[in-house]
Amino acid sequence: MKKEFVYKRFERFWHWTQAALILFLALTGFEIHGAISFFGFEQAVTFHRTAAIMFLVLIAFAIFWHFTTDEWKQYLPTRKHLRAQFEYYISGIFRNAPHPTKKTVLSKLNPIQKLVYLALKILVIPVMVASGLLYMFYRYPQKQGIGSLNIDSLEKIAVVHTVGAFFLAAFVIAHIYLITTGRTVTSNLKAMITGFEELETEHTPAEVHHTAGTK
Repeated sequence: MKKEFVYKRFERFWHWTQAALILFLALTGFEIHGAISFFGFEQAVTFHRTAAIMFLVLIAFAIFWHFTTDEWKQYLPTRKHLRAQFEYYISGIFRNAPHPTKKTVLSKLNPIQKLVYLALKILVIPVMVASGLLYMFYRYPQKQGIGSLNIDSLEKIAVVHTVGAFFLAAFVIAHIYLITTGRTVTSNLKAMITGFEELETEHTPAEVHHTAGTK
């Protein structure tokens, strides 16, 4: 094992800020829907709108960072080891089987993570943002800007936005569980805090020969 600097400073800032905003948006969003009572309806609406604007700003910076650093390539889907990764999550993880893919600085995500994160970035979050903006601005005088959509009520927009919120909530729950399945229970968490993670190293034939000769 070798300690490597895997997660850059902005990457960690983006990860934790995004997580905090999603959780806060979920909290205030469910209160707006009447599922819980914490801040009060009017305050929850104000907080939800403010957090949504902060989330949009964060998304803009994240898109810029991903394309200027080529980190967007981390999410390119692949079929390599895809079946093995599914089998690992279904049964292998409970038998302490070896992980089918090796994490590297240039390939931080396994095949399933690539698919899930890509779907979040190009489907779930864009739908949440679009439906949220429509829901926000349709209620105000400047709604004539989207009048061509012929929206009869907010119900359809609210349903789409709520379904997206449940997808995000399910992802967060699964993500928190999978954090504990690293080399140790807290190793993945520590890596996203410090940026450093212990990764398996691949030895060259010369290194293997030298190691064998010293035994």
